[in-house]
Amino acid sequence: KKHLFSFIFWGPPGVGKTTLARIYAQALDADFYDLSAVSAGKDDIRQIVEAKKEKSSAPSRPKILFLDEIHRFNKSQQDFLLPSVESGELTLIGATTENPSFEVISPLLSRCRVFVLNELSNDEIAQIIARVEKSEKIKIDSPSKDWLIGMANGDARQAIAMLDATLHLYGKISVENLTETLQSKFLR
Repeated sequence: KKHLFSFIFWGPPGVGKTTLARIYAQALDADFYDLSAVSAGKDDIRQIVEAKKEKSSAPSRPKILFLDEIHRFNKSQQDFLLPSVESGELTLIGATTENPSFEVISPLLSRCRVFVLNELSNDEIAQIIARVEKSEKIKIDSPSKDWLIGMANGDARQAIAMLDATLHLYGKISVENLTETLQSKFLR
């Protein structure tokens, strides 16, 4: 049996917090539940905890709850999570851009490991752009790559969204097209 533990990813937007959570759940062959603390509540948590209880004859898979923006869950909601995390019924993976020491209640935080993720370097953004080039079978010139790297500011999601929007609007990548896309109402 694989060891599961709850943890919190703390880092800026676009560094892969959600992707890492999905990889972890897939590697453990777990049921993965993805909620945003902005819109989720106690009822959502209750449904996840109670899911599949009626099928007790089948071996149960671990349940991993990915709670994006965990800092947006209030104290009462975090308290509600605590028994399920403590008992191991749920493995919690929280994601936050805020310092969990100030935003997550102490009892819940003490049951989680905290992993600090840093913004992506220019080289890492360049690698992501190269993967998009390969997967989309497109060619991006050096000035456009440099422009994207600067615009992304360490956020992979920004670079990918800009590439996708520019391809959608213009069909090819150039600094001019990227600049027009950035200023376009399409993105707003």
